[in-house]
Amino acid sequence: MTNRILEFLRNRREDGPCMVLDLDVVRANYASFARALPDTRVFYAVKANPAPEVLALLARLGSCFDCASVVEIEQALAAGASPDRISFGNTIKKERDILRAFELGVRLYAVDCEAEVEKVARAAPGAKVFCRMLCDGAGAEWPLSRKFGCAPAMAPRVLELAHRLGLEAHGLSFHVGSQQRNPRMWNLALKSAAGVFKELAERGISLQMVNLGGGFPTQYLKRVSAVRTYGDAIFRALRRHFGNRIPETIVEPGRGMVGNAGVIEAEVVLISKKSDDDQVKWVYLDIGKFNGLAETMDEMIRYPIRTDFDSDPREPCVLAGPTCDSVDVLYEKEPYWLPVSLEIGAKVLIEGTGAYTTTYSAVGFNGFPPLKSYVI
Repeated sequence: MTNRILEFLRNRREDGPCMVLDLDVVRANYASFARALPDTRVFYAVKANPAPEVLALLARLGSCFDCASVVEIEQALAAGASPDRISFGNTIKKERDILRAFELGVRLYAVDCEAEVEKVARAAPGAKVFCRMLCDGAGAEWPLSRKFGCAPAMAPRVLELAHRLGLEAHGLSFHVGSQQRNPRMWNLALKSAAGVFKELAERGISLQMVNLGGGFPTQYLKRVSAVRTYGDAIFRALRRHFGNRIPETIVEPGRGMVGNAGVIEAEVVLISKKSDDDQVKWVYLDIGKFNGLAETMDEMIRYPIRTDFDSDPREPCVLAGPTCDSVDVLYEKEPYWLPVSLEIGAKVLIEGTGAYTTTYSAVGFNGFPPLKSYVI
């Protein structure tokens, strides 16, 4: 929450929920990453928040961009990034999309199996590829599934095929899980990466790069360490496993870059009980899982919520969204403590919502419009 956001909301007269993002916070976050990891290139994860103003600012600051689709690549280029500052980081790509990215000048691609390598070899001959490895996401509030990556033991075979097909076997990547609160989780992943580097070196293939992924947290309800703490832990792990031959490194912050820069203003639509003896109130907002708060799924991300009644006593409440879908409940397994005096029509501020909100908002489910976004 910044004074600039509060002032914007005080002067706003429109109806419906909105997300307001302060570019000054994004600028400060980028500077923190640059200081914490001075020898590492930053590839902002565009999927976190692709607002043109965010991309343009980061492009001016010198950031590179991790893109998951041709559209995101085009957005990064339109913001001022050159193709050599773009990675096609999705391991699941149509061959025609690889070809289009190659035509746009992109030369760095993620893979995690032989079939993807073969597609890149046909559509982007001579390009650089890095192989994503599976990684334990323990400690992350939004753990990643097995959808992306291969077992570390399989990575040498994938990259050796890339080498045989004329691609540049450039390196490895992994992701320790989104909103990773344990800075030491990079250690085991880097140990695995060093083993793959050694095995391929013995086969005559010299890897150059390790993509350290994202996972850098933003502040929600639980305390998180500063980016500097993560940078120190990562550098120690690099020295431990690579010695004096530390490879080129890149990071892909998304949530850590823009999460704390945004705030959603929402409205209480209804407060009710399910029975006369129910001890827990139900509080319904005009925003829910389908309007931008998808990361409340399984109650993994618990956003800080502020109201004008926060000095009053609190009580446990079930928090839910406005749609006619039974899964549109934000917090029920662990009720959210809200002021007893909270009333219908009151505004609430949901903090830490600059990442993975506007892009998760549906385009009209139940007739609700997409989440409005303002960048200041």
